[in-house]
Amino acid sequence: MSDALLTVAPQRWALLAFARLRSLWQRWFLWLLMAVLVSVLLVTVVWLAGRHEVEQVQAALDRDTADAVSDLRSGFQRNAQSLRATQAPGADRTQWSTAAAALLREHREWLRLEWRDAAMRTQQAVNTPYRMRLLDEESRGPEQSDVTLACAAARKLGAPAYSPSHYVPIAGGGGIEVMELCLPIDGGGYLVASYSLRDALIELVGSTLTRGQEVAFTEADGTRLVALGSSRRVGTRVFTSQQLIDLPGAALMLRVDGWRAAPDLFPNMLTALVTAISIALVSVLVLLARDTRRRLRAERDLADALAFRKAMEDSVITGLRARDLQGRITYVNPAFCEMVGFSPEELMADSADAPYWPTELAHEYQQRQARRLAGGMPPREGFESVFMRKDGTRFPVLIFEAPLINAHKVQTGWMSAFIDVSEQRRIEELSRASQERLQASARLATVGEMASLLSHELTQPLAAIASYASGSLNLLGPHAKGDQGEVAMAVKRIAEQADRAGQVIRSVHDFVRRRDRTREAVAPQALIDAVLPLVRLQARKLGVTIEVVLEDRLPAAMCDRTLVEQVLLNLARNAMQAMDGPDNVGSRVLRLRVARAVAVGGTVQEDGRRWLEFSVADLGSGIGEDVAERLFTPFFTTRADGMGLGLSLCRTVVEQHGGALVFEPNKPRGTVFRFTLPAA
Repeated sequence: MSDALLTVAPQRWALLAFARLRSLWQRWFLWLLMAVLVSVLLVTVVWLAGRHEVEQVQAALDRDTADAVSDLRSGFQRNAQSLRATQAPGADRTQWSTAAAALLREHREWLRLEWRDAAMRTQQAVNTPYRMRLLDEESRGPEQSDVTLACAAARKLGAPAYSPSHYVPIAGGGGIEVMELCLPIDGGGYLVASYSLRDALIELVGSTLTRGQEVAFTEADGTRLVALGSSRRVGTRVFTSQQLIDLPGAALMLRVDGWRAAPDLFPNMLTALVTAISIALVSVLVLLARDTRRRLRAERDLADALAFRKAMEDSVITGLRARDLQGRITYVNPAFCEMVGFSPEELMADSADAPYWPTELAHEYQQRQARRLAGGMPPREGFESVFMRKDGTRFPVLIFEAPLINAHKVQTGWMSAFIDVSEQRRIEELSRASQERLQASARLATVGEMASLLSHELTQPLAAIASYASGSLNLLGPHAKGDQGEVAMAVKRIAEQADRAGQVIRSVHDFVRRRDRTREAVAPQALIDAVLPLVRLQARKLGVTIEVVLEDRLPAAMCDRTLVEQVLLNLARNAMQAMDGPDNVGSRVLRLRVARAVAVGGTVQEDGRRWLEFSVADLGSGIGEDVAERLFTPFFTTRADGMGLGLSLCRTVVEQHGGALVFEPNKPRGTVFRFTLPAA
């Protein structure tokens, strides 16, 4: 056993040693990796700091150059305006010379001012008092190309123009760079100013720019024309910035060279930086590990909460919508998308108007949304609105809104809940229609009872009237003449109308009791003639002209004569009342027409039966759409003294005969009522 232990022990110790060595190697490898990372970080920080400093210096130089270019452009523009001011209307050469001399004393950058005519001949010239005369008269003639080109460009542009720079030698050696400014004047001619580029740099560029820097005018190809400022110091770095001075007719580059020493780093700073960054790095790693564990735990909890909330929101049938304080939709649930028919992407598009707002109500909804975003609180019991689905259909919704408050007690928007109440409204409408039908049935039953009572009560008085009329006719005798004959005719009419009233009462009584009436063949002319006397009485009062049109060889109508006469009489009276207004004075015509018909209610009949069509047309104001929908509803009337039963009873009478009662607009105005009856 001891030999076995001795044999196993070295193997175990070897394994333990190898494990420790590997752990130590891993630890040193991690420390080495950390040291490398810190070194790389330090080098990167130093490099970035130097680069940042270089960028700052370059950015400052670019800003200085841009400011200098802006100053130059402004200076050139002011000088051009000052030069134009010397050419006052009506000024002569003497006055111009005085003004030009004063202007040259103010602007050291100018060498000479000239007044030239349209042929480029010098009319007047003034030289600067600060220099000896550099530009002689012989070289300033019309053949001078620089001035000629500048003036040609100025005349073409109608504005000041500049010539390219040119070198003017100085007696005794050397020379200066000169640029010409040409300004066209009214009535022909030019004002020419000669710039010294060096003096322009001195006068028009700020003096602070030339301290520690070199400022120069260069050509577009980089050729240096003039330069000002300090020269480069040994051991410094050059920073260069150049920008174009775009002048009409000439292009100059402004170049600024700056000198700056390279940044220094002290050893103690490096040591402190290494130590601080190392400690900070280890601390940050520990803190990051702890924070990562906390974040992972919080993210798992948040994911579970979001999944629970999402499942709960997806399961409800109430539409949910969230908006921010600018009115943009930030969230919608599936129920709301299904309600309006739009996808979440379409609803959350950055648009002022919601796609589910009806076009005719969009302005009203915008105002309501503006009030809500301004802080207006919605009613807690909710409010109703109308939305539009993607297919264009409208539906009512009940909206509940509440402020959306975050964890910091700050309102970030509004949360809204929507309930589709279209089915509820449909049920309410059906219930209301059922109640109205029940009430109408009750009223019709009451009318039926009243009709039965009236028929019973009026039968005896009408019979008495008929008896008295017959007795009066017997007393007058069959051969009454003169006044007695007229009285006999009137009594006879009384007897006829009493008999007619009795027939009407019996017909209404049978109609209400739904008894079968005896139908007979009646000529259409007889039906019209029966109602014409009563129609003419009302027409005479209202000033209505009656026209009767009957087709030739019309067959007789198979109908209940009394009821059909009442239908004709009721339609004729309604037509005349429709024309009783100030708008129909002089155009009151009632047309009664009877013709053959091949259709009943717009449907062609194929049973071989023949039909007659009766029409009553007026020239009134017509029937509106809101009235047309309820025209045949019992107890609906537009007159203060009406009961609303006339047209309903007329339609019922016509339909009991198998026909149909319809109406349509009359041309050019008014309404036409048509009903059909079967022919005998």
